[in-house]
Amino acid sequence: MTQQAQATPEAAQTVPTEPPTDLIQLDLGVTGMTCTSCSARIERKLNKLDGVDATVNFATESAKVDYDPAKITTEQVIQTVRDTGYDAFTMADENDTTPTTGENVASSPSSPSSPSSPAHDPGNGQSRIDAARDTQAADLWHRTVISAVLTVPVVLVSMIPALQFDNWQWAALTMISPVFFWGGAPFHRATLVNLRHGAFTMDTLVSLGTTAAYLWSLWALFIGNAGMTGMTMQMHLVPATGGHDGMDEIYLESVGVVIVFLLLGRWFETRAKGRSSEALRALLDMGARDASVIRDGREVHIPVEDLRVGDILMVRPGEKIAADGTVTDGTSAVDESMLTGESLPVDVTVGSTVTGATVNTSGRLLVQVTRTGKDTTLAQMARLVADAQASKAPVQRLVDRISQVFVPVVMVIAVVTLIAHLASGAEITEAFTAAVAVLIIACPCALGLATPTALLVGTGRGAQLGLLIKGPEVLESTRRVDTVVMDKTGTVTTGVMEVTDVTGTDNHPQGALLQLAAAVESGSEHPVARAIVRAAADTGDSTGLQTTDFTSTAGRGVTATVDGHTVSVGRPDPTDTLPDDLRSNFSSAVESGATPVLVTVDGTPAGVITVRDTVKPGSADAVADLKALGMTPVLLTGDNAGAAARVAAEVGISPDNVIAGVRPEQKVDRIAALQAACRNVAMVGDGVNDAAALARADLGLSMGSGTDVAIEAGDITLMNDDLHSAVDAVRLSRKTLGIIHGNLFWAFAYNVVLIPVAAFGLLNPMLAGIAMAFSSVFVVSNSLRLRRFRPTTAGN
Repeated sequence: MTQQAQATPEAAQTVPTEPPTDLIQLDLGVTGMTCTSCSARIERKLNKLDGVDATVNFATESAKVDYDPAKITTEQVIQTVRDTGYDAFTMADENDTTPTTGENVASSPSSPSSPSSPAHDPGNGQSRIDAARDTQAADLWHRTVISAVLTVPVVLVSMIPALQFDNWQWAALTMISPVFFWGGAPFHRATLVNLRHGAFTMDTLVSLGTTAAYLWSLWALFIGNAGMTGMTMQMHLVPATGGHDGMDEIYLESVGVVIVFLLLGRWFETRAKGRSSEALRALLDMGARDASVIRDGREVHIPVEDLRVGDILMVRPGEKIAADGTVTDGTSAVDESMLTGESLPVDVTVGSTVTGATVNTSGRLLVQVTRTGKDTTLAQMARLVADAQASKAPVQRLVDRISQVFVPVVMVIAVVTLIAHLASGAEITEAFTAAVAVLIIACPCALGLATPTALLVGTGRGAQLGLLIKGPEVLESTRRVDTVVMDKTGTVTTGVMEVTDVTGTDNHPQGALLQLAAAVESGSEHPVARAIVRAAADTGDSTGLQTTDFTSTAGRGVTATVDGHTVSVGRPDPTDTLPDDLRSNFSSAVESGATPVLVTVDGTPAGVITVRDTVKPGSADAVADLKALGMTPVLLTGDNAGAAARVAAEVGISPDNVIAGVRPEQKVDRIAALQAACRNVAMVGDGVNDAAALARADLGLSMGSGTDVAIEAGDITLMNDDLHSAVDAVRLSRKTLGIIHGNLFWAFAYNVVLIPVAAFGLLNPMLAGIAMAFSSVFVVSNSLRLRRFRPTTAGN
């Protein structure tokens, strides 16, 4: 009987109900979102529409909308998004391949209508998304490089009086103006959109601070003394007062530095964000491209998208089955690891059902097609991945949560400062100087560096250790994870069958029995056969047996003549009579989830060889370390309950936390059930059957030796193929997140200390800019501590 984790409530195990049939489901890609408040805003606007139920996901930049066509149209839904200040496009729109915006292009997983959809067709929605994201990253990088080239000389000449030549200030204005207007355009544009809705984000703070510094510099240049030939900027703690004496300094270098660093951070986040459509593309690429079909009595090759229900497929050994169907002729073994995750092929014969994209490993098959296109299992798995990605709750960035409070507070303080100074009789120049100092000291240069520098160092160190972290949202997820769900085959175990027990009779002792079986199995490519051949070779006791007349029978095993004796290796016939010790060993192996085979010589039982998937050497220690991190380990597998229970006992997982015999869609349901029970779930897997569960989990950890589908669906890739890497990934992610939190604390600490000083008119804006620079240096230095991170695994 399949065991289930006790933490999983029965009610939560049910599959979510489908929307009413009178509603139409619409998948949208949404562009222009810069934070989770943007997605929440769009969602609120859409749900106010009559007959609309919408969910907007910032992480995947997508929206799933169920709407009543009798009350509203698709065009009205899209127009509502545009009226909110963003843009949207339907994922089914294959005629328009150009991104809808030049500045903020985004992506979303689509639900493919067919597993044969051209993955690189420019008319395909997924390709459009990838092109859009690449366009955004290229645009941000272009802005970053050009802005940096223009900013560096301005910083040098502004900070080093010896470099200040005649009219240098006008040269600085010439170079910084395009940085402010063009380089900072993404932040200014996002600020205007947010202010329309009364929202404050990191973009608001960037735009506000740089605009204040830029306008102050213009005032000082055109109205004050800063534009005079021979002007130099001198350091003094308290701002000068009276006349235009306080108007002889400009802060253009602060404008450039803030914009460059924030552009760099935005570019890094765009590049780091996993492509949600990559997992779908990798999954769809697993399907066959063409098929051999028997039509009018002859074999013809056609594209797989031209298949019809009722067609007869010719599937030879080593070929992929092109579509779901039923075997009408032939026997074979089919590799269904994409569905079950298990490496042992499944024997099929006439009447057996087979699945598209699985591999025929031995005999020739004729298969009658029963499902094509969007109805196939492969397409359904793609939809599982897409739905899991879209339903994954995005994590609101800490900096945006802080900005929602910090920005309006700074604005109020600046206005109060200006009014208070004017009311006290100060000159307008003095009052404006104090107000601007407040805005400049609040300018988020260090804030912009806090996350990207820690990510750069943390992910760089992770790459050295074989851990690939995809983006900042991943780090937020690791902080909350309390349950780690692990696939069995290829994750906790090696995924390779090995001989674990040999029981012989008096006439055929273990060594001789193994050599006889290996002589027969040397003609087979079955995983059990390869395990027996390897085990015999490892003994180093080759007898040079001669094998002839090799035959294979699907579902039973193989037979050959070895030195004049007929030797069979495979499943026993129900009518066979076995000695008590052999029958006992055979039954025990079956109950424990292993694969036993009976060896007969000239029709007489000679022994039993037990083959099983073995646990990786470090898995038990890794499970113990995960427990030490405060996580509850759960084993989730498509294998049988006996095999799952044995592996769980070997690595230290409680029997109550074992879930066996599940298919891909059931894995997603189990993850969702744990989440519904208020668990924050990490999933570790390596197979195609794990992809949807990896995408659905709060944190997906994919083994680097696994399939491309699983790697793309995960948040962190473990290149070392070692479960202990999952421990190191969580530790490194938590350490990186801790550094980010520390960076943010100190980035705001100097604001808290110096804003009141600036508000009382006691701080020169020039010194405010220097304080900002020092805070940035601290943030970078603090982030570099991540280079000293040490893994728990030996040898690194």
